[in-house]
Amino acid sequence: MALPRDGRTWHTPDGNMSRPAARPVDPEEQMRKRSTRPLLAVLTAVVVALGGAVLADGAASAESNGGVRVMPLGDSITDGLTVPGGYRIGLWQKLVAGGHTVDFVGSQFNGPGSLGDHDHEGHSGWRIDQIDANIVNWLRTTTPRTVLLHIGTNDMFGNAANAPARLSALLDRITNTSPGIIVFVATIIPFPAADSAVRTFNAAIPGIVQGKVAAGKRVHLVDMYRALTAADLADGVHPNAGGYEKMSTAWFNALRSVPDSLTNGTPSPTPTTSPTPTPTTSPTGPPPGGNCTASVTPGTVWGDRYNTSLTVSGASSWTVVAAVTAPQQITTTWSGSATLSSNNTVLTMRSNGSGNTFGFTTMTNGNSSARPQIRSCTTG
Repeated sequence: MALPRDGRTWHTPDGNMSRPAARPVDPEEQMRKRSTRPLLAVLTAVVVALGGAVLADGAASAESNGGVRVMPLGDSITDGLTVPGGYRIGLWQKLVAGGHTVDFVGSQFNGPGSLGDHDHEGHSGWRIDQIDANIVNWLRTTTPRTVLLHIGTNDMFGNAANAPARLSALLDRITNTSPGIIVFVATIIPFPAADSAVRTFNAAIPGIVQGKVAAGKRVHLVDMYRALTAADLADGVHPNAGGYEKMSTAWFNALRSVPDSLTNGTPSPTPTTSPTPTPTTSPTGPPPGGNCTASVTPGTVWGDRYNTSLTVSGASSWTVVAAVTAPQQITTTWSGSATLSSNNTVLTMRSNGSGNTFGFTTMTNGNSSARPQIRSCTTG
């Protein structure tokens, strides 16, 4: 990427600055400039304008209001490097005004008092592959219903050519780990210093999304690139307050276009005609005649969901079918190749080389007493 020859500086997505070697800089002058970075003044002005104290970055006790869990996921643009809280401030306010009860989730925590929920999964300076390396653990920990994904800006510095393939793999990781999850994936916002790479990357995203949809995944495209212009950037990379407000509007409109992204997946009211009862089996083993055995170990229980682990014996290659009782729904799975029924109540799990123990998370949706039942365990 060519750098300017007039002594200007570029801001990278993790907030660092780089200067071309074409113009020597006096060390003392450089130290004076570093000690008075304009970014500090910008941050101070933003804090005063927001009228609330900014909470420190990093992990903290999670906030939860029992609402639908939404994970803001990405890099420093999600974290809000130039405006702590970023687009999450405006999005939260719009959701509350719209009567939606939402629980932002993630291992990170920051933002002003005007942001009602400070949890997020935005990591300054991170690339797609770094998110991919951690996403399974995050999904198991927070079990989001919906993910807001804006990632790829840091990839434009190095291996931009393979960024679409990495994004596709990340989406597969998310949707395979949580088959019932809804993912909104955004084109990345303008980055003038690497505009050609950004345009090429963004042009590949609609095809990636279409491929996931064709495979039955609940993935939706959000055109964030066109929502902002270079004038909406505070430092050439990160949005200013007005740019973040535009991002919040784009996310809010996308969420409203998929109504159940703002619910916990509760099915429609029970029909007036009773459905045919589903046969039930003991939760401690498969029906008679199975070729292997699956034993259940109860996991962590929260107020609105619980985990279950199953261990298969008698076969190294197996298929287990387990079911929960509606209105319960299975939302997240791990350590196997999962397929869920259309209403997320029946799980078919196949071995995938991760061992003979797998697990899943169940949303209670008001039915906190029932537990999963094993319908079958077969080899192969």
